[in-house]
Amino acid sequence: MIDIIKRNKQFFFTIVSFLFVSCNSSSYLNEKKGPNIIWLVAEDLGPYIPSFGDSTVSTPNLDRLAREGVCYTNVYSVSGVCAPSRAAIATGMYPSSIGAHHMRTLSQQPAAKEKGIINYEVVPPPEVKMVSEILRENGYYCTNNKKEDYQFYKSEIAWDESSIFAHWRNRPAGSKFFSVFNFGVTHESNLWDPWYRQYDLDPFPPDRSLKKWWKKFAGIEKPLYVRDDIDINIPPYLPDNNIVKEDMKRMYSNIVEMDNKVGLILSQLEQDGLLEKTIIVWYTDHGGPLPRQKRLLYDSGIKVPMIIRYPNGKRAGEVDERLISFVDFAPTLLSMVNILPPKYQQGMAFEGKFKSPNRRLYIHAAADRFDEHYDMIRAVRDKRYKYLKNYNPGKPYYLPLEYREKMNTMKELIRLNKKGDLNHIQSQWFRLSKPEEELFDISSDPHELYNLAHNPNYRDKLIELRNECGKWMNEINDKGLIPEKELIKKFWPNKTQPVTENPIIRRDGNSIILSCETEGASIGYKLRKEDMFPWKGWRPYKTSIELNKDVEIQIIAHRIGFLPSDILDFKQ
Repeated sequence: MIDIIKRNKQFFFTIVSFLFVSCNSSSYLNEKKGPNIIWLVAEDLGPYIPSFGDSTVSTPNLDRLAREGVCYTNVYSVSGVCAPSRAAIATGMYPSSIGAHHMRTLSQQPAAKEKGIINYEVVPPPEVKMVSEILRENGYYCTNNKKEDYQFYKSEIAWDESSIFAHWRNRPAGSKFFSVFNFGVTHESNLWDPWYRQYDLDPFPPDRSLKKWWKKFAGIEKPLYVRDDIDINIPPYLPDNNIVKEDMKRMYSNIVEMDNKVGLILSQLEQDGLLEKTIIVWYTDHGGPLPRQKRLLYDSGIKVPMIIRYPNGKRAGEVDERLISFVDFAPTLLSMVNILPPKYQQGMAFEGKFKSPNRRLYIHAAADRFDEHYDMIRAVRDKRYKYLKNYNPGKPYYLPLEYREKMNTMKELIRLNKKGDLNHIQSQWFRLSKPEEELFDISSDPHELYNLAHNPNYRDKLIELRNECGKWMNEINDKGLIPEKELIKKFWPNKTQPVTENPIIRRDGNSIILSCETEGASIGYKLRKEDMFPWKGWRPYKTSIELNKDVEIQIIAHRIGFLPSDILDFKQ
């Protein structure tokens, strides 16, 4: 008998008779072959750590990773903000290729809603999967703690666990794992609203029995973990005054906290005897949190530090200067665990069994709508030069964003600009128009302050990068030129989200075979007796499921960007 349960994401608890389910699949061959992988992700952070040249604060745990691993010094986000960047990391696709380039699609600001822009999920092409789903299909236990910010809701089959409690320690004994830990303490918001104290005082992850655990820290003033007289190097595009220094002191203090959290993870790996069985990747989701950093395509907004520690001292202490893009992360992750990356992924593996024989020559990045304001900028970078194409030159550089203007440094910039008290470098960002093209020599102008686009000495480089920009946009089918309202119509006809068709269940002797008529849909199932916990994800279905004795299984289908199907309840 098959019952349809009303569409929702709740798990229904019923203990039923003993069952045994086995998947006859060769996909689990990698379970014993590949290493464990951990991603440690700091938010909103440029290379402000000692191993990348900034010794303002001490980061002993990151220093350890750098000593025992590899520092990658030319890593770049595809955007200066988190949600489009995470879309690239999760799929191996450029955000503007799949329509995920606007920030953000799932929670529009009131000003955007007034213009008729609704909350919507991006709908990638049907072949696109989240990389964690591919890992799960190959026997990996995948956990995410906790950020889910992809411009679409996570695939129902993407994670074994995705919550503040997610941890490799919850996996079945002996399973290989891929675990992501997101450290929000360095987020932009913590410069003005430092409430984010999770895990500071409690074991990690927190106790599941603790109700509303965050309230434990309500009203507690968050201290600074840096000296009051700390010497801070303020970038030239910001005023050198106490207001800016205080924000930067908070930024560095948050880095110290983040480093402590990295130390917790390293200690747990050592306690579990897993340190030398695990590849540890530490990186940040885009550049720094300060004005003229986050959301911009200057290096201050897209260049990120990355450290990879390989087991048993492999490549310890090396510095790797290759150009690496966030679209390279997904294929590299798969390559590291001996899985051939799918052809649709637009990045290239820079490590692992399927490492690309070619080196990346260019970095590409995009900026479009940020919260309530539209613009369109495309960037191409080689190792020395940065090219920017401004599609709306009549718009000013600075676009007011309510969220960013909560920061004291941003308030101070606005105040000084109105008074005319910013110098010629600091006032550049407030220019009321932009040139159609910009070109910067990063080697001599690391802050990208002096436009060389009209300098005849750089004409050949300008033409090279201009042509590369157009070529890249054409190759990826860049959707930046399509108005967002038109994109929404393509994704959601009649402003209605498409729905994944219900799975089709066919009995074949002592097994069931599952399928779905929605192109690109994945199928997941749960064992009612085994999966009694709401944080457990759906098991990926690969092939027929053999049944023994009385059985009750829940089944779901889901394509990214679509609503999931109804939950089907199968009873033998």
